[in-house]
Amino acid sequence: MSKMNSPRLGVVVPSGNAAVEPEIAALLAGFVSVHAARFPVFPDREQRERISLYNDALPAAVESFGKLGPGAVVAECSGSHYLQGPDEERRFCERLSERHGVQVTTVTRTVLAALAALGVHETTLVSPYQPWLTDLSRAYWEAAGIKVRDVVRVRSSAGFSPYDVTPDELVEQVLAADRPADEVLLVTGTGMFTLEALERLGAGRDRVVLTSNLCTAWWALRELVPGAHVPADWPLPAGATAATGAPA
Repeated sequence: MSKMNSPRLGVVVPSGNAAVEPEIAALLAGFVSVHAARFPVFPDREQRERISLYNDALPAAVESFGKLGPGAVVAECSGSHYLQGPDEERRFCERLSERHGVQVTTVTRTVLAALAALGVHETTLVSPYQPWLTDLSRAYWEAAGIKVRDVVRVRSSAGFSPYDVTPDELVEQVLAADRPADEVLLVTGTGMFTLEALERLGAGRDRVVLTSNLCTAWWALRELVPGAHVPADWPLPAGATAATGAPA
C-alpha cells in the first residue's frame, strides 16, 4: 500500500514524550501512517494537575488534525485517564467521538481491549511512575475488572521517571523481581522505550508482555486495517493477533 493512501492514526502526546511516535510507527510500518499532535505545556503546574488539564486540552488537539482526516485518534497519556477512571473515560471518549466525527480513544482503553482479546483478567503491573501515580494506575485497572497480582516498580538512575528509564534498566529490574514465568506483565507508561526490551523480558518464558505502545499499535491495526497480514516477528501474542482478523 502506498504511504499516501495508508490509513492514518492520530496520536496526542505529552510534550516531553519521545517514545510514542517512533515505537508505534515502527510497529505499524507498511500498514498505518502515524501523525502526532502535542498537548500544551503547563510549566507551572504540578504533575497531577498537568495531566488532568490534558483532558481539558484533548478536544482542541483532536480538532487540530483537521483535513489530515485520521481514521482514529488516541490520547497517549495514561495518567490522565487513571484520574478519570474507566467509566468516565468511556463516556469522555464517546462524547469526543460524536463531537468530532472520528473515533477517539485512549491508550488505556487500547490496553483494556488487548487484555480482553487475550482473555486476560489478571496481571502484574510494571510501573515507572511516582508511587502516587502507580497507586492510581493500579486502582484504574482493578476498577476495570483486571486483578493486579503485584507491582514491579522500575526506576531510572534519576528516580521514578518513565522518560528516563532505559531498556536495559527496565529489563534488569523486571528480571531481578523474579516473577513467575507464566504471568502476564503489563508494562505501563507511553513515554518509556519498551520495544527493544520485549524479547528479553519474555525470552525463554511462557510469558505475555504487553506495553502501552504495543497495545495502541495493535488496536490501530484492528480498527484501521482489519485482516492485515501481520509480520511473523511482530511482538504480539497470537491470541491478540488473531483478534485483528489476521493470520497469527
